[in-house]
Amino acid sequence: MNGRKVYEKISAAGYDCALFLDETSQHYLSDFYTTDDIVIVSREETALFADSRYFEAADSLKKAGKLSADVHPMLLKGNFYAVIADYFYSHGAKRVCVDPALVSVLQLQTLQSRCDGVEFGFMEDIVLEFRRVKTEAEIENIRAAQRITDLTFEHICGFINGDRTEAEVAAEMEYFMRRSGASGLAFDTIAVSGKKSSLPHGVPGDERLTKDSFFTMDFGAKYNGYCSDMTRTVVVGKASDEMKHVYNTVLEAQSEAMKYIRAGVSGRDADGVARKIIADAGYGEYFGHSLGHSLGLEIHENPRVSPASDDILVPGNIVTVEPGIYIPGKFGVRIENMVLVTENGCENLTASPRGLIEL
Repeated sequence: MNGRKVYEKISAAGYDCALFLDETSQHYLSDFYTTDDIVIVSREETALFADSRYFEAADSLKKAGKLSADVHPMLLKGNFYAVIADYFYSHGAKRVCVDPALVSVLQLQTLQSRCDGVEFGFMEDIVLEFRRVKTEAEIENIRAAQRITDLTFEHICGFINGDRTEAEVAAEMEYFMRRSGASGLAFDTIAVSGKKSSLPHGVPGDERLTKDSFFTMDFGAKYNGYCSDMTRTVVVGKASDEMKHVYNTVLEAQSEAMKYIRAGVSGRDADGVARKIIADAGYGEYFGHSLGHSLGLEIHENPRVSPASDDILVPGNIVTVEPGIYIPGKFGVRIENMVLVTENGCENLTASPRGLIEL
């Protein structure tokens, strides 16, 4: 019951309620995805005000026991801000906190004008603090999302040939993920071939896949709202000796970083393990992004695994490990797995093979 953890935190700071108007916090707290609605955490409950588009579904899930015990769906009708004001009044709320990063100036001004007798205060990362460490249920959702992603990679390796375009491959991957049980895509699929593989976030186009060159695919599924994230770089045809050397350098960097990651290490130090291997091989200037990031309801969450990260990894963190080498105008390689941080190491959540594949 995530709402109870949040109430304990805000009440210790002297607040009666916490108000959430952003979709991701609402999903985390209510176990239900909705848009343009309201979630309020109070001493008594986590109140989910869902409008007519969502209320029936939320109410059915509640009756089926599929929402947390403290979540109470209510039909949102009438003026949006009047509903909020009435709730605060009926529950005797005098001090209410919001996350300053998740409420607009206009929203706050309107709340202050409509909620007489309520003092609004700011508390940073009200929910984000708890989202860092995944519960068993969250881990299972991410595992399920990754199983779909692994199946997609296996499928797409049989689909790829020199007559396909980048866009065709991306579309096939997205269709297959949906067909395999994904509730959505974790992000827009990256599928770039040849010289475009040097673009870490390149956009699939109408170009046919380049023969005897790298083809990078970065993709992920959503399951019950939770994301997976995986990158694989394959060769369409045959790899040159230089291509093999670059690929194996990235693979070694990823392998050593995965061996190093465990509870108690910093994101900076984990990043440094991979970065040193790539730099020692002479490609340091071609690894421009961080080693990884956490993910969950959003594709990029904390903790981060980067040269600037002071985050200390703890059991229950899930982070990506995705070193890369990108040589402009030539080619690029990235290999990405997700790992679950444990006390004595990490568990690899990605089943797809990591060795060089020539198709």
